[in-house]
Amino acid sequence: MNEMLNTLGKNARNAEVLVRNLSANEKNEVLLKVAEALTENADTLTAANALDVENGRKNNMPEALVDRLLLTGDRISGMAEGLRQVAALEDPVGEVLGMKKRPNGLMIGQKRVPLGVIGIIYEARPNVTADAFALCFKTGNVVILKGGSDAIHSNEAIVKCIREVLREQGITEDAIQLITDTSRETTAEFMKMNEYVDVLIPRGGKGLIKAVVNQSTIPVIETGTGNCHIYVDESADLNMAVDIIMNAKTQRVGVCNACESLLVNANIKDVLLPVLANRLKEKHVQMRADKEAMTLMPGAVAATEEDWGTEYLDYILSIKVVYSVDEAIAHINRYNTGHSEAIITNDYTNAQKFLDEVDAAAVYVNASTRFTDGFEFGYGAEIGISTQKLHARGPMGLLALTTTKYIIYGNGQIRQ
Repeated sequence: MNEMLNTLGKNARNAEVLVRNLSANEKNEVLLKVAEALTENADTLTAANALDVENGRKNNMPEALVDRLLLTGDRISGMAEGLRQVAALEDPVGEVLGMKKRPNGLMIGQKRVPLGVIGIIYEARPNVTADAFALCFKTGNVVILKGGSDAIHSNEAIVKCIREVLREQGITEDAIQLITDTSRETTAEFMKMNEYVDVLIPRGGKGLIKAVVNQSTIPVIETGTGNCHIYVDESADLNMAVDIIMNAKTQRVGVCNACESLLVNANIKDVLLPVLANRLKEKHVQMRADKEAMTLMPGAVAATEEDWGTEYLDYILSIKVVYSVDEAIAHINRYNTGHSEAIITNDYTNAQKFLDEVDAAAVYVNASTRFTDGFEFGYGAEIGISTQKLHARGPMGLLALTTTKYIIYGNGQIRQ
């Protein structure tokens, strides 16, 4: 194993013993101090981030991904607020999940405990650095971060800020470590550090997630891509529908909870689609439509089979006309990535059917898919959006970063 990675792994294991035994008050104090430090050092962080943004543009990074990479004063304030929210949340570590008495007198229960050492591999999202630390530290976990080369200066600056606070508070700096070698070879080796790392969480595009799932010898919590749909039912409030679609598609296009595909009931297509086309044009959204939708949306181009399953992360929307809620559900379940799906409707039966039958981590009625986010769900931050079904699903907050152990009280019992 790479000597640098071996050292990081040993450091993490040593730190784990210390971090898992910190009190809730000690952890909360650190989180609040880190929040202060981020805002106080905003100029330093934005200066480091400017280098990454400049390099990204030189390398022809799409503007939607540049936006995801960008740190502004407001975004740094948002990161700090996320840390404060996590500090204000109840500490789940140590919670006893019930006790039962066996016939032999043994009292058996379960207690919530940290996972241990968490590895996170992620792309150009510097806010993940602070979010990951907050959630891992609050739950008594140690974290090793492997960010992408696109955000290396931003990540180094944020981690330096956090480690300085840890040192000032008399707590091991190795509660958070950053792998600064951004080569693929080092990433591949990191995925095989099961001797030191208890769970690995990838955050990024389809290629990254697939590579981690296929290559890792460490258990993986899979955070999926977001081919998110909105279905506009025939009973929908059309003004509401347009507003929700525009928000879900255009507020931030480079995020996994943005809408990528629109399904419209045939009974309202003539009224909805021309109005929507005008609104989408105002935001320069490219419309990729089936034959029925194309005739009602001037400027639209023909959609291909590939479009139905594509996460664009760009100003592009696929549009299809369907004839029933059942057809909409079947289409979504065929092409979605298990992330977030929405129905716009005033029909209670169709709303319930959609909630029951759509297979996704988050299913909405009359709201934008953009709300699938740990901050919006009240978790303070998130470690990612899990699209798998084991252990965690949807926005992963504190509970997703814990496991349980059995605790047994006896008074001298021996097994016969």
